[in-house]
Amino acid sequence: MPLDPFFAERLRVHRRYLIDRGIASVRSRMAALWPFGRASDTGSAAGTAAPRADEAALSPRARARAKHRRAALAWDRTELRTVGTPGPDLRTDEHRIARPGIPPFRVRIYYPDEATTGVVPAALAFFGGGFRIGGIDYPTTDAGFRRRAADAGVALVAVDYALAPEHRYPVPLRQAEAALDWLFDAGPSLGLDLNRVGVIGTSAGGSIAAALTLRNRDGAAHPLRVQVLEVPVVDLTGAHLDLRATRAMGIPSVIARRELRSVARTYLPRAADAKEADASPLRAASHAGLPPAVILTAEYDPLRGDGEAYGAALRAAGVDASVVRYLGVTHDTPIFTGALPAARRWHDEIVTALRRLRGETGTRSSAAVSDGSESHRSHPPHGNLDTPVGFRQGGSKSA
Repeated sequence: MPLDPFFAERLRVHRRYLIDRGIASVRSRMAALWPFGRASDTGSAAGTAAPRADEAALSPRARARAKHRRAALAWDRTELRTVGTPGPDLRTDEHRIARPGIPPFRVRIYYPDEATTGVVPAALAFFGGGFRIGGIDYPTTDAGFRRRAADAGVALVAVDYALAPEHRYPVPLRQAEAALDWLFDAGPSLGLDLNRVGVIGTSAGGSIAAALTLRNRDGAAHPLRVQVLEVPVVDLTGAHLDLRATRAMGIPSVIARRELRSVARTYLPRAADAKEADASPLRAASHAGLPPAVILTAEYDPLRGDGEAYGAALRAAGVDASVVRYLGVTHDTPIFTGALPAARRWHDEIVTALRRLRGETGTRSSAAVSDGSESHRSHPPHGNLDTPVGFRQGGSKSA
C-alpha cells in the first residue's frame, strides 16, 4: 500500500534530519578526540537529561548526549501538542524500586476509574526510544499510558528503566525483572489483580518486554496472561530487518542497517551480546511456554521483519500469537492519534489486546478515538486468551 501522505511529508523532513544528524555525529566524534576533554561521565535517569549546571563535569560525548536528550524531550512536547492526543486525568502513584546490583528506578502506576471499586488487572509497560532516549515523563509516552489505561480498564505499571550508554545491557532487563517481582510482591496492597497480569512494550521497550517473558518463564514463573509488543526490535544482529520498507521510501538500506548498529553499539557492551536471547529474544533456543502475544508492526518500518518473524517463532512453538501489520504507516505511528486515523485504530487495537486481561474482546474507547475508517484484515480480530489467531493486516486510509 502507498505510504500515507501524512508520513510522506514527515519523510521529507526526516531526510533533512538524517543529513543534519550525520554532520552532528562527525562533529561529536571530532570533539571526543580533543585531548583536554574531561573523562568523567555522569549517568542520566530515564526521561531526564543531565542538568546544565553539571555539564562542565561531562566529557564532550556525554555533553552531546545530554543535548540530544533535551532536544528529544522538546520535540516530544511539540509532537503531543501538534499531532498527539492528551491523556485523561487519572490517579497515578509513583514508587521507587531499589535492588542490589542495579540502579534504583521509578515505576508509575496509571489507574483506570475501575480501581475505585476493586482490584484491577495490570500490565507492566516499557517505553520505546532505542534504549538511549525516552522515559515515563515524555509527554507522548505519559499521554499514551493514560489513554490506554483509561480505555482498557487496566492499570499500567510504567517502568522508567535506565538508559544506555550510561547503563548498558543487561541493566534495563534486570530492572524489568525487579519491577515484575515487585509488582507480584506489592500488587495486593496496590489494588492489582495478580491473576490478570501482562506486559506491554514499544520498540526497544518491546525488546525488554519480550526478553522479560523469557526470563520469567525460566526463573520466577510469575503468571503472565498476555504480552503486547508494538514494533518490537527482537534481533539486534539485524538479521531480520525488512529493508524493503526503507527502499520503498527512497532511503538507502545502509542507513537502516547503520541505525540498528548504532542502537546495538550503544546498548550492548560487546557485539557478541546481540546473539544472546536476553538481548535478541528472537534468538532464544525455545519460545515454548511463553504468554499469548499480540504483535503490531508497520508496513514502512524495517523492524516489521523482527516483529513478524517473532510472531512466527511463537506460533511454531505452540504459543497463541497474533501479528497485525498496519499498511501505509511507519514505526512511530502510535504517537499520531491526533492527526492520523490509522494511529487511532492502532490505539483501539492495543486497548482490545489489554482488555483480554479482563476477559473481554472489544474496545470501549470514545468516538474521538474510534474513527470508523476502513481496515483490511486477512483474519478475524484476536479474541480471548484461548482463541488461536495468526497474521492479519490493518489498513490505513488518509483522513
